[in-house]
Amino acid sequence: MTTKFVDEYHPLLFKEPKDKQPKFPNRSLLMAACAACIGGTFQYGYNISIINAPTMHVQKFINQTWRERYQTNISADALTLLWSTIVSIFTIGGLIGVTVGGMLSVKLGRKGTLLANNIFALMAALLMGLSYHTGLFELLIIGRLLTGLNAGIGICAQTLYLGEIAPTALRGGMGMGTSIFITVGILTGQVMGLKELLGKEEHWPLLLSTTCVPAFLQLLILPWFPESPRYLLIDRGEEQGFEKALKQLHGTDACDGEREDIEKERNNLVDFQTKKPWQLFTDRSVRWQLVAIGLLNAAQQLNGINAIYFYADYLFRQSGIPTDKIPYVTIGTGACECITALTCGLLIDRLGRKVLIAGGYALMSICCILFTLTLSFQDASPVVPYLSMGCLFAFVLSFGLGPGGVTNILTTELFTQTTRPAAYMIAGSLNWLSFFFIGLVFPFIVLGLQQYCFLVFLAVCSFMAMYIFFVIPETKNKTFIEIQNEFKSSSHRIDTHKLSFTVLSTLLCSKHS
Repeated sequence: MTTKFVDEYHPLLFKEPKDKQPKFPNRSLLMAACAACIGGTFQYGYNISIINAPTMHVQKFINQTWRERYQTNISADALTLLWSTIVSIFTIGGLIGVTVGGMLSVKLGRKGTLLANNIFALMAALLMGLSYHTGLFELLIIGRLLTGLNAGIGICAQTLYLGEIAPTALRGGMGMGTSIFITVGILTGQVMGLKELLGKEEHWPLLLSTTCVPAFLQLLILPWFPESPRYLLIDRGEEQGFEKALKQLHGTDACDGEREDIEKERNNLVDFQTKKPWQLFTDRSVRWQLVAIGLLNAAQQLNGINAIYFYADYLFRQSGIPTDKIPYVTIGTGACECITALTCGLLIDRLGRKVLIAGGYALMSICCILFTLTLSFQDASPVVPYLSMGCLFAFVLSFGLGPGGVTNILTTELFTQTTRPAAYMIAGSLNWLSFFFIGLVFPFIVLGLQQYCFLVFLAVCSFMAMYIFFVIPETKNKTFIEIQNEFKSSSHRIDTHKLSFTVLSTLLCSKHS
């Protein structure tokens, strides 16, 4: 009887206590995460910001090329259309990339997809670097499309990789690598675009082609680290590869608890196949998770952070900052978001996901109100423009503290191995579509509402703060199976309440009749 009891409850008796779990990743795990991020979300952030510095130089090149071809200057409308296409086609590439990123992550593996994805970055760098010398501005459009494709695939595969290689106790901090490297990429792009570096007119082809550098770094470093242990065991059934990868990433002494969790997840999913995105829409067991990640990813783009960046240049000019100094001040916004992303990475496994993301949206709501007031009274006092700048930096800090990084972590944690790739395809598609939508619609919002345009974002941020507070469960220090079971019990309670309400309504109607 005693032997049977020990055999049955052995994992519970000898499971490592929560407070004894590792508080910091070992060197191999940390290096693997950095290698994945440098060619993943770093590229995303870098290619978002790098295109801003050479705006005037590229437009001059397009006009010069047009004149050489057709012996006339290009019209202002046509130039604006071509430049807008070069900038915005990045989002189209990202949308395409995220729709195939999940499938590639299943077929090639998380690490394999990241390595293969660098082909698009290298091709993009070559095309954009040759555009000036060949006199073909069309190469810039193709190159930007390829950088978007690289970013879409990279975000999907990298976030899956980080979420699956991290120990449960460090999953939040490791997952923040996605947000941290986005902000580092944005900041690096802003710095590289300065005139002291590659911001001069003659250097813009070289500036745009520097996207090859992170690709080369990842190709050199990532092959030294293993594939995701969860993918090796659950998707591929490779026991030896799983053991080797787990020991390399977690160390010999610290991998027993993770091995138990991964094997338990495999046993629960033994009769399940990896699902396609359309299958998730008909799966009642994940419908509330799907609603949650849909709202979170759409709100990440619709909450006003891109609009804040749009207004930054205007606000800095209104504050009396010389035009030639604005690029240096703009770097401050990138530095703010980078600092808060690092702070969030340190706090997320202590405070939890729910506190940070709900608190971040609440603070953003307050900033929207203050921002609307300062824009409304911009000319009332010389101090008001500086208050607007303060609101701008506070909004960026609030975004980086929660919504900027926690959103991707929750997308990883709310799904299990068989549904996670498809969930990322759906979440990523909504994210990129929202990105494209806000870029298209925001100028019209400004035109129609003027200084009250941020009331739209106030509604989005307030709704998300309340939704997260009342609906999303805390996922800190919980295994993927525990989180799934918590959502199942929550959905069961909701279904029970709906059934009770329906029965009660029927009885009342019958009694009344």
